[in-house]
Amino acid sequence: MSQIEKIRVVAAVVERHGQYLICKRPPYKRHGDLWEFPGGKLEPGETIQAAARRELAEELGVRVHSVGAQLFAIDDPDSDFVIEFHPVEIDGEPVCLEHSELAWVTNSTMLAMDLAPSDRRFASYLAGSGRSDG
Repeated sequence: MSQIEKIRVVAAVVERHGQYLICKRPPYKRHGDLWEFPGGKLEPGETIQAAARRELAEELGVRVHSVGAQLFAIDDPDSDFVIEFHPVEIDGEPVCLEHSELAWVTNSTMLAMDLAPSDRRFASYLAGSGRSDG
């Protein structure tokens, strides 16, 4: 039996002054009304950098300045997605073009919020990795 190829998803870890940008998913989508790191699926042949640029422009109206090396990856429960978390630097102030809300929060605050399952795993990883909470 052949292995189903996972669909790669970039999750942008945008940090400013010790706070992380998270966004609330629209209620009609999978994991609706849960918080997540912004991003989305890679198109066929697309790089992580290109996907981050495209998705963050579409979702938040910002320009991606740089995309760093992968921090964490996880198979999303009950889906064909693998979520790849990358540090991303942006230019501009994000606005909600697709999400219902956005927030800048410390990691400890984020852990108390209703996060999508894979995003919760990453936030827990961040908490245990020794990264500063500001």
